[in-house]
Amino acid sequence: MEELTGEEVASLHSKYVMQSWHKQGGPVKPIKKADGIYFWDYDGKRYTDMSSLLVCSNLGHELPEIVDAIKEQTDKMCFMAPAYASEPKSRLAKMLVDVADPDFYQRVFFTNGGADSNENAIKMARMVTGRPKIFSCYRSYHGSTIGASNASGDWRRFATELGGSAPGFVHFMNPNMYEDGYTRGVDDAAVTADYLHRLDEQLQYEGPDSVAAILMESIVGANGVILPPEGYMEGVRALCDKYGILMICDEVMAGFCRTGKMFAWQNFDIKPDMFTFAKGVTCGYVPLGGVVVSKQISDYFTDHVLQCGLTYSGHTLACAAGVAAVNYYLEHDVCAHVKEMEGILKPFLESMVEKHKCVGEARCIGLFSALTIVKNKETRELMAPYHTPNSVMPQIMAKLMDLGFSTFGRETNINICPPLIITAEQLEEELPKLDKVLTWVDENLCD
Repeated sequence: MEELTGEEVASLHSKYVMQSWHKQGGPVKPIKKADGIYFWDYDGKRYTDMSSLLVCSNLGHELPEIVDAIKEQTDKMCFMAPAYASEPKSRLAKMLVDVADPDFYQRVFFTNGGADSNENAIKMARMVTGRPKIFSCYRSYHGSTIGASNASGDWRRFATELGGSAPGFVHFMNPNMYEDGYTRGVDDAAVTADYLHRLDEQLQYEGPDSVAAILMESIVGANGVILPPEGYMEGVRALCDKYGILMICDEVMAGFCRTGKMFAWQNFDIKPDMFTFAKGVTCGYVPLGGVVVSKQISDYFTDHVLQCGLTYSGHTLACAAGVAAVNYYLEHDVCAHVKEMEGILKPFLESMVEKHKCVGEARCIGLFSALTIVKNKETRELMAPYHTPNSVMPQIMAKLMDLGFSTFGRETNINICPPLIITAEQLEEELPKLDKVLTWVDENLCD
């Protein structure tokens, strides 16, 4: 088949592809190839992937170990139905339990991605507890399927609520210290106590005996890498234990070494009853997600039928990619490398707070980071308040893209989440581009 030109690729896309989260038919950038931390358009311009696409390309693009595993599996068996055991699925399930905690966790339910991982975790929680309600945060995103979208807190849930919200979903406000007017490292104890008190109070009003689970991102991702104040996650775990509520941690974005731990919940003194994953398990090479469940939940489904299922659950080719990815994380000690790179990225971002009047706060753990962009630093007026129309943030992202610095941000944040294989030299080459654009923001958009 004759290869299309970039113009033809873009034209066909605009005409025939339903583009997610956009009005249809607009301009689109065609991409020809990707390798390592870079990708190229059809004009040959190179872009540095400073967000791991959608925080999924943890090991970069075209990693030989994953590509070769996929090729090898295609020669054996591309797919086998979920009712049968396959080597990649069996291996990957054990690997995930082992890196989580084999003394606490037992089994994995595989899905196709993050949304249906959360969807099935919600169903399991309701089946195990016999309770209907799911508590989740306003500052969150869990996916676009009906249940995951209703559990999500940001405005992307609104279309799902047309005609009324699904029953049983209750949102609570989770802390964002900077936007709430506090200082991280100073006010943590007070903020934690206040938010836990309010959550406990809301549980009382809803009836804790009716709550199946509290579903939370271990670290809020797309909405700005919001780091919880010290003690907050442990406090939520304690409330779950107090009322017999299951704790579900969404690790779709934060998992697989992104924070310097294999899973982000391991940064806290907690063990969730279930945690969901996707993205970094295969780095997007083949779609895959899943739910890791505790021994207690696993034991329940030894005696009760698991009423969850997907045609492609534990897809053979995807699991082969997952085995290769997890092996790479472990054999190359990616967590240690991430912490080393944090030593470059975090001080740089903190220096941007000092240097630029448009940067209100920097948050960084591992290679999971974001800047809060403000219009007025003294008043903490945000550059783009929640769900604001005609936001100027796309202008800022376009300036970065023009410099070959590809990333994304939601609301008033710029997320910086590069592939975990990025080197010190590559970081030092790219970060000055961010500095340059922030200078433009200071001069053109701030008070």
